[in-house]
Formats: sequence, structure tokens, C-alpha cells
Amino acid sequence: MSLPTIDLDYLVSTLVELLNIPSPTGYADPAISRVASELRSFGLEPRRSTKGALVAEWPGKASDAPRALTAHVDTLGAMVKEIKANGRLKLSKVGSFAWNTVEGEGCTVLTAAGGRVRGSLLLVKASGHVHGRQVGKLERSDDNMEVRLDARTASAEETRALGIEVGDVVTFDPRVEAGEAGFIRSRHLDDKASVACILAAVKAMIESGTWPAQRTTLHFSNYEEVGHGAAVGFPADLRELVAVDMAAVGEGQASDEFHTTICVKDSGGPYHAGLTARLRALAEAHEIPFKVDIYPHYSSDGEAFWHAGGDVQVALLGPGVDASHNYERTHLEALKATAGLIMAYLLS
Repeated sequence: MSLPTIDLDYLVSTLVELLNIPSPTGYADPAISRVASELRSFGLEPRRSTKGALVAEWPGKASDAPRALTAHVDTLGAMVKEIKANGRLKLSKVGSFAWNTVEGEGCTVLTAAGGRVRGSLLLVKASGHVHGRQVGKLERSDDNMEVRLDARTASAEETRALGIEVGDVVTFDPRVEAGEAGFIRSRHLDDKASVACILAAVKAMIESGTWPAQRTTLHFSNYEEVGHGAAVGFPADLRELVAVDMAAVGEGQASDEFHTTICVKDSGGPYHAGLTARLRALAEAHEIPFKVDIYPHYSSDGEAFWHAGGDVQVALLGPGVDASHNYERTHLEALKATAGLIMAYLLS
């Protein structure tokens, strides 16, 4: 059977909207709420798990081998570790990234009282005219990076008067651009690109009057970037879990920005061979552009469920994303292929 038609305008507009909603791990509620609104518009009834993930049950034609899809809305970010004597902020990372990937980026401090204070993440010795060669040589470490606030403050007391305290969340600007050539570049395509693909696939199926072959749990996690996002939140009778997360593009990788990728192994080991083979066969049968790859420095929410004791088959697929955990980029062709493979799986 042919697959339902994907609304590409919807896919891109939903992705751009999600990218512009700050949602670092621990502060993902606004993005979770936006996804919940979309699911309700499709006629589904999502619920929040105790730790804040979003779960929706989608009835299928059968329920003897229930399935699930998971993708995460949480992103990299930071928290205020220290208010320095000069009024600037020392940060603690949320998630795994290198400071040089966000050096010079605009950021927002989200205060506990609900305030928002803008700033920039800079090297402590940022000026070439003042520090000369030290700017290039200084290690990009926790101690050598700071937030310069867009406020008149030169002391810890003045910064605290702005409402800023240790533990406040810091989000980095995504800088989203969706160009006519089909490229989308932004921070945090990992993993909002996959979330948008799932939503576009569900929309296409519902609007075409098609239903999943099996009862399907749609799971959107909020703690993936720190390793335990999808450890819980699935029905006890679950048989298969497909994690949808970005594919790593770069030197030595088979993935690119124009295909969906089926990952057969990452740093946690191989994925389920049988389920992976089925995804490959579905991609071939529906002529969906795909790659097969291995990611050496990567783990997924599927593995989080395995480590938590989930007795299920797990596979991983997702759109190719260049410069992951940096200023990322993908292409509409990869998003379309990913949404297509999701539909092919759900209908099989």
C-alpha cells in the first residue's frame, strides 16, 4: 500500500515553532505542552507521567504485539553555578557538549520568579585587544567561561537584585533558519526534528483515515539528554520500541542530511537485529531514502528503557543531522524520509 501524504509545510512550521520554545532538560514543560496540544488536535488524549514526560495511547487494528515510538523534547542547556564577584555568571552544563560550541552565543537566564534576563556566553578573557594570544590559547572549561548579562551589574549583589540566583536555568539561542533550499539549521534539532517527524506522520495517518497495525504508545521524553528520559512510561505488555532520534553526520559516518538513518549499533551496543531488519525491509519496499550507520559516541532513549529492565525489542532511526550538539543542520528530505519510515512501520 502507498503511504499517506506528509504535509511538509506542517512538518517544517511545527519544527521551527518547537525549536523556538526553550526546553533544556529540567525545563521542558513548555515544549511538552505544545506537543500535547498537537496530539489533542489529532483526537488523541495525552497524559503527563509523574516526571513530566508526555504519553498518548493510539488504538490500533490489533493489540497482541503493542508498539511504541519515543522522541525527546529536552535539549542541552545550563544552570547558574555561581554568581561571580564581577556580577557575571559561572555555569554548570546540562547535557553533554563542549563550551566552544556555544561560545559567543546569546542566552537567557530564566529566574525562579519567572523573570528573563538576556546575556551572552563568553570566554573570561574574550577581548583580543586586551588579552592578545591568550584568547586563542585559553582552555574552554567551566572556570574559563562566563555569562555577560545585558544589565548594568558589576557585582554579585547587583546581579542578585535582578532576581538571579544559583540554580536558575540558562537557555542558548537556537538561531533557527529554514531556507528555500530545504535546509533547516538551528541548535536543538536533536531531537525536536524527530518530534516534528512523529507529529507529521501521525497527522498524515489520521487525516487519511489509516490506523496503526498495533496499539501504539507515543512517548515524548523530557530527560533524554541526561540519560534516563524513556526509562519509564510504557505499558507492561509492550513488545517493540522504536526510538526516533537524530543520526550523527560527519567524518567516518554513513549518514547524511538527506536520508533517514537506521542505527544498528551505538556506544551501548547493537540494537535488536530482527526489528532493525524489518525497518530496513520497510524502507526498501516503500522506496524511502535511508542509510545504515553506527554511532560511536551516542546513546538513545531506547537504551534507557533497556537499562531500566524493559523486555522489548528496540530499534533506532532518525534524520541525518550535521554538527550534532553544535550549531546543527538537516534537510527537508531527511525529515520527509523519517516521517515516511515512521508511517511504514506503524502501518506494517
